[in-house]
Amino acid sequence: MQERTLKLLEFDKIKDELAKHAASTLGKEKVEELTPVFDLDVVRKEQQATYEAFTVLRLKGQVPFGGIRDIRPAVKRAMIGSRLDAAELLDVAQTIAGGRKLKHFLEKVCAEHGELSILARLEEQIRPLRDVEQSIKSCIDEHGDVLDSASPALKEIRNRIRHAEQRVKRQLEQIVRAPANQKMLQEPIITIRQDRYCIPVKAEYRHHFGGLVHDQSASGATLFVEPEAVVAINNELREAKLQEEKEIDRILTGLTRQVGEAGEDLKNNVQALAELDFLFAKAYYARSIRAVQPQLNDQGYFKLIRARHPLIPAQDVVPTTFELGGEYTCMVITGPNTGGKTVTLKTLGLLTLMACSGLFIPAEEGSHVAVVSGVYADIGDEQSIEQSLSTFSSHMTHIVDILEKMDENSLLLFDELGAGTDPTEGAALAMAILDFVHSRGALVVATTHYSELKAYAYSRPGVINASVEFDTETLKPTYRLLVGVPGRSNAFHIARRLGLKEEIIETAKNQISTDDLRIDHMLAELESARKQAEEDRQAAERLKREVEALKQSLAKKEAQLEKEKERLISQAKQQAEQKIERMMKEAERIMAQLREWQRGHQAVKEHQLIEAKKGLKQLKEAASQQPAGMDKPRPKRQNGQTFKPGDDVYVHTFGQKGQVIEKLSEQEYYVQLGIIKMKVKASDMEKIKTKQTEQAGMARVQTKTETVGLELDVRGQTTDEAIAAVDKYLDDALLAGYQQVSIIHGKGTGQLRKGIQDFLRRHKRVKAFRLGEAGEGGSGVTIVTLS
Repeated sequence: MQERTLKLLEFDKIKDELAKHAASTLGKEKVEELTPVFDLDVVRKEQQATYEAFTVLRLKGQVPFGGIRDIRPAVKRAMIGSRLDAAELLDVAQTIAGGRKLKHFLEKVCAEHGELSILARLEEQIRPLRDVEQSIKSCIDEHGDVLDSASPALKEIRNRIRHAEQRVKRQLEQIVRAPANQKMLQEPIITIRQDRYCIPVKAEYRHHFGGLVHDQSASGATLFVEPEAVVAINNELREAKLQEEKEIDRILTGLTRQVGEAGEDLKNNVQALAELDFLFAKAYYARSIRAVQPQLNDQGYFKLIRARHPLIPAQDVVPTTFELGGEYTCMVITGPNTGGKTVTLKTLGLLTLMACSGLFIPAEEGSHVAVVSGVYADIGDEQSIEQSLSTFSSHMTHIVDILEKMDENSLLLFDELGAGTDPTEGAALAMAILDFVHSRGALVVATTHYSELKAYAYSRPGVINASVEFDTETLKPTYRLLVGVPGRSNAFHIARRLGLKEEIIETAKNQISTDDLRIDHMLAELESARKQAEEDRQAAERLKREVEALKQSLAKKEAQLEKEKERLISQAKQQAEQKIERMMKEAERIMAQLREWQRGHQAVKEHQLIEAKKGLKQLKEAASQQPAGMDKPRPKRQNGQTFKPGDDVYVHTFGQKGQVIEKLSEQEYYVQLGIIKMKVKASDMEKIKTKQTEQAGMARVQTKTETVGLELDVRGQTTDEAIAAVDKYLDDALLAGYQQVSIIHGKGTGQLRKGIQDFLRRHKRVKAFRLGEAGEGGSGVTIVTLS
C-alpha cells in the first residue's frame, strides 16, 4: 500500500475524526496504528467486531469507559521494583474499577444477545483484581492523598503532628497578640518558612525574640524568625513529619509490590480495554456519519448506494450511486471542472480504505465493497520544483510507479489521465494506459476532458462511460454521477446563455467536424432520454410508496375493525351473562316465595320447583357458550337489493352488522360499523331484520338510530349553547342504544372542551370519557362511553 495514496485519499483525516470518539489514550493509540488490510478473512473479522460494538451502541445508547487510564508505564516500573507514587497507584485502582464496570456491562449485554462473540472474548480477558483495587483505595483517597487509616502507625504519627502544630500555633498566637510585641512585628500573623512556623519581625528587633532566622524580605526590613519559645516544639514537629514520610514510603512500597505481582493481569486488562475502546470508537464514528456495514467480496465487485464522502459536511454532500466490477471493470468519467469527478474518485477510494480498515461506510444498506489487493491513486496537480518536473512529468512518474506495483486484483484511480501535454498525444497515451490496465484484469476509474475517450468505452468490452451532470439552465454542476452517459460539451450553449453573439457561435461550429457535431447531438438526445427515464422512475417510485402507504392504512383499519368486533362480541357476551344472572336471582326469589306459599297451601310440588330451576340453569349455560351474535348464521347475499339511510345491514367483507347512514350512488353507501364510518359497495351488503320488523303483523317503527349520528359537532358555539346541544344529543344517543359517541369541540383555547367535560362529569348516564387518539381527532374530540 502506497503511503502517498493514503495521503491523497485523506485517510489520515478519517483517523483524526475517529480518534475524537476514543475514550482514552489507549484507544487513540490504536487509531493511530490503524491501516487498511487487504485480506478478506481479516477484514470480515474486523467488520464483525465493529458490527458487534455498533449493535451494543444501538441497543444501549452508550458504553461506560470512565476512569480508564494508560497505566502501562506504571505497571512496568512496578514489575521491576520501582516505587509508584500515590497518583500513579490511584490511576491503577481507577483503571481496575473502570475495567470491571465495563466488564459487568458487557457481560450483561452479551448474555442478552448471544451473537457478540468478539466482545465476549475481550470481556473475559479483563480480570476484576478487587484485592489490588481495595488495597489502594483503602490507603489513598480520590485526590491522591494517603489516608490516616492507611496504617495504625501513620494514624498515630499524624495525631502527634496535629497536636504539635496546635501547640506551636497557640504559643505563636500568644506572642503576636501581646500588646508589647505589636510594634516589633511587621504584621501580627503566623507564617511558614522552610517547613517551620515563624513570625515576621522588624529587622531592628531581631534579638528580642531569640530563636532562629529562616528568611527575610527582599528589602531586608522583615525577618522571618522562629522564636526560641517554639524551637523545641518545631523540632518535635519536624521529626514527626520525617517519620510520616518514612511511613508513607513504606505504605506506597507495599502497594507497589501488589501492583507488580498483578502486573501480567493488569497488562492484559489494558490490552483488552484498548481494543474495546478502539472498537467502540469505530462504532461511535459510524453512528456520527450514519454509516452502514458493507457487504464484502473478493470478486472485485463494487456497488455503492447513495454513498457520501465522509469529510464533506452532511448539508453539502451529494450522494453518489456507483457500480464497478460486474459487467464492466473500467469506467471513464467525463464532465466539467468542479463538477464532482475528483470527489467521485476519492469517495470510491476512501470508502474502500475504510471498509478494509474495519470501518463502516457512509452509504445505504446493500452496498458492496471489494477487498482488493491494493488501492493506487494519482490525483491532483503536483508540479515538482525540486525535481524540475512539469505537471505531466510528475503524473507520469507516479503512474509508472503504480503500473509496476499493481496486479490483477488492484483498484486504480486516475484523475485527468493524460493531462498536461498535447491533447492528441495525451488522449492516445491515456487510452494506451487504460488498455494496459484493463488487459491485466485490474479495476480502474479514470477522469478526463478528452473527447476521444468518450468513444473509447463504446469500442472496448468491459469499459463504460460515465459523466457528472451539468445543468445548462443554471450553468452549474449538480454533482450527480450518470453511469452509461458520456459527458457532453456545453461550451456553445454556455456561451450563448452568457451573451456571445450568434454569428461567432456559428463560426465556431463550422470549425468542428460533422462527426463531432453528430456525436454531440447524439449525446444531447441520450441525455434527454436519460432525464425522461429518471423522471419516469421517480414517478413509479412515488406511486409505489403511495400504494404501500395505502396498503398499510388498510391493514391498520382492518386490524381496528377486528379489534372492535372482538370488543363488541365480548361486551355482548358479558351483557347476556349479566342479564341471565339477574334472571336467576329473580327466579331464586320467586321460588323462595313459592316454597313459602307451598308450606301454607300445599299447591306446588317440590319436583316442579327443581325442574324449573334446572331449566333456568341450562339457559344460563347455553347463553354463556353462545353469546348473542357469535354463532348465528350469516344472512345469504341477495342481488338487486336497494338500501336507504337507517337500514340495518350485514357487511360480508368484515363479518359485522352496521347501519346505512348515507347513499353515495346505487352501487356505494356510507355504512357505520361500530365507531368507524366506511364506504361499502351494495354488492357486499345484505339487509337484515331489526327487532321491530321481526314482530309479525306490526308496522315498522322508526328509531333514534336512523336520525342520530355517532358524533356531534359543536365547534363555533358558545359553552352554554354547546352544553345544551350535548345534553339533548346524549338523550337521543341513549334512546338509540349507542354505547359510545364522539363530541367534536375543536382545540382552540380549550375553554369549550373544559366546559363540555365538566358537564359530562355530572351527567348520570356518562360512564367515562377521554380525549381522542391520533386517528380519532386528538385533543379536538372527546370520546364518551354511555351506561
